[in-house]
Amino acid sequence: MRVALVTGAARGIGAATVRRLAADGFHVVALDSCAGPPLASPGDLEALVAELGEHVVPVIADVRDRPAVDKAVADAVARWGRLDVAVAAAAVVRGGVPLWETTDADLEDLWDVDVRGVWNTAAAVVPAMFAGPDPSGCRFVAVASAAGHTGLFHLAGYNAAKHAVVGLVRGLAADLQGTGVTACAVSPGSTDSAMLDATAALYDIDRAELIEHQPLGRALTPDEIAATIAFACSPAGLVWHGADIHADGGFTG
Repeated sequence: MRVALVTGAARGIGAATVRRLAADGFHVVALDSCAGPPLASPGDLEALVAELGEHVVPVIADVRDRPAVDKAVADAVARWGRLDVAVAAAAVVRGGVPLWETTDADLEDLWDVDVRGVWNTAAAVVPAMFAGPDPSGCRFVAVASAAGHTGLFHLAGYNAAKHAVVGLVRGLAADLQGTGVTACAVSPGSTDSAMLDATAALYDIDRAELIEHQPLGRALTPDEIAATIAFACSPAGLVWHGADIHADGGFTG
């Protein structure tokens, strides 16, 4: 049985990805900071594990803490003897003001969680994948955003962070050339999740006003994004090595 690590796993796209990978037969390490409102809580992670059973192992850890991520990876390998897939879905959104009014604290949060968190996850998991029984089947997937491709009003810091995630994945893919391990990014558009609510709150508007800009006429669902991520994690997902998948319902054209 294949083994996966998912960060940002307690709710939203991360939780949907855990469900999908578990349904596909994976053992899953579900890692989340569970830092509480506006982020997920320990109860969110506990409910997910209770729903899915013994094949999902919860880990409360912050992706900004590289030793904690290293330990989660080492524990997964010790438990199951391998690590085949990692999905870096942990993220925060900050903004609501123009770039020149964005605080240093907000910019640091965006960089540390959304970018350094992906970096830490990749740096922790790739050596474990190399050491496993079949590196050619191993996949690293980072959840970026439509914000990684276009400028969004009063979200310059988030734009910068998500552009950086796309660049990080492309650099990682180049480094992985010839190893069998592949890396790609998946960039969702407006998705029915707590992140969408947080974004609407930054603008002090109803989430329906954000969804108006979605060409599909509705928000995407976490399950729809998770289906794309699951394909990227599959053996057939090797075709997306180095790619950034626009799973945004046409938002970026």
